[in-house]
Amino acid sequence: MTERKPPGVPFESWVDKQIRDAQARGEFDRLPGAGKPLPSESAYDELWWVKSKMAREGLSALPPTLALRKEAEDALAAAYAAPSERVVRTIVAAINTKILDMMVKPPPGPPLGLKRYDVEEVVREWHRRRGHRAAAE
Repeated sequence: MTERKPPGVPFESWVDKQIRDAQARGEFDRLPGAGKPLPSESAYDELWWVKSKMAREGLSALPPTLALRKEAEDALAAAYAAPSERVVRTIVAAINTKILDMMVKPPPGPPLGLKRYDVEEVVREWHRRRGHRAAAE
């Protein structure tokens, strides 16, 4: 529960009192990283804590076009590993829709440099790879 600053009390002393009360209640005990020096990169990079948080959360800050390129590569790999032709077509159609959307309304940043996949070509490659796999089994 957050207390409100009483009228007539200087702000700084009210803040100091809140900190002292929290210390007395032990709210600063066992904080992660307490008592440890800040990472060395923090002296030169003012966004060190943002980058650290993103790394811990597994996030990336790629421009939208680069993120879509990566997603397209992953989609193609997923299509080749799909269990059925129907799933291959669904995966390729979904990524093609995203590619077309970005081609129509390009965001700022690096160019997309990507074209939509030919569904039939991906399906043929999927069949070819499955044929080799079936022959090996």
